[in-house]
Amino acid sequence: MGKMQAAVLNKPLDMEIQKVKIPEPKSDEVLIKVHCIGVCGSDVHYYEHGKIGRYEVKEPIILGHELAGDIVEIGSEVSDLQVGDRVAVEPGVTCGRCEYCKQGRYNLCPEVRFMATPPIDGAWSEYVTIRSDFAFKIPDQMSYEEGALIEPLSVGIHAMERGKVKPNDKLLITGLGPIGLLTIKAAQIFGVTEIYCSDVVPFRRELAKKLGAVQVFDPTQDNIAEELEQITDGVGIDVAIETSGNGRAVQDALTLTKRGGRIVLVGLPAVSEVPIDITHLVDSEYDVYGVFRYANSYPTAIQAIANHDLRLEEVITDKYYLSDTREAVEKARNEKDTSIKIMIYTE
Repeated sequence: MGKMQAAVLNKPLDMEIQKVKIPEPKSDEVLIKVHCIGVCGSDVHYYEHGKIGRYEVKEPIILGHELAGDIVEIGSEVSDLQVGDRVAVEPGVTCGRCEYCKQGRYNLCPEVRFMATPPIDGAWSEYVTIRSDFAFKIPDQMSYEEGALIEPLSVGIHAMERGKVKPNDKLLITGLGPIGLLTIKAAQIFGVTEIYCSDVVPFRRELAKKLGAVQVFDPTQDNIAEELEQITDGVGIDVAIETSGNGRAVQDALTLTKRGGRIVLVGLPAVSEVPIDITHLVDSEYDVYGVFRYANSYPTAIQAIANHDLRLEEVITDKYYLSDTREAVEKARNEKDTSIKIMIYTE
């Protein structure tokens, strides 16, 4: 195989474009010519700190896991895809045999190999291989950008499913980074129309309104409890989706949801322990759900995007070429108030 360009993280804050070998697909894999790849918060964290939890960058790694592109080669056992297919890639390849995979909760598979999670290389490169059942054909009318955004959108879809969200639910989303904003679109896929959001950044609140939020709040200035009480005529919030990982936001999710409601925790706090009023939680008989990535969401996302004008691309605020990946990550790292989703292009 020949060589390709890739953005390689050597160590924290040290990234460079290198020539590396084009990967060769195994018998059950496909080789994809990457069209575009998103920058995720986890990518920025690895770039800046070199580790997330137990996953540490100990040797050079290629980051990036939100991608779409074209199949240019297929393995000898692949029969469901062919060269020329446009695909979105689900980046976590699981074993398919363990208890969790058998139950359909393969996101919990202990043997998962997730792109851009050390030591597994990601997709900030011209080509990438993936097992064929994790490459999903996208229709001609769907853009590559929408295909790449299926990955973060899937987190929102999984949050809806975990929270058993119904069309008539009153929904509160705390945190309006890319996941929070795309959770608005996930809620719309599930038929929800009464969507409230909170974030400290004005630009993000304005974008949330543009994407379909009924009302947005600044948690540092607004009395959200009083305002929601008035707006909902005292009915309250049925489901809170917490995406920021902020400790106060986690507590707000518990206090702003009505008794008997559901709370879905998506964001990971910087610390492992956050104070929670257990008496209030028990007395309110809340259902509390954790979210770890997603499972079985790509078909839902593809069908929804193909049949609805979701305007996902409105979350893309910046575009860079692969050769400028370091600048793209620095922008994501330093300009969080104005930059939401950054997309990287291979050509």
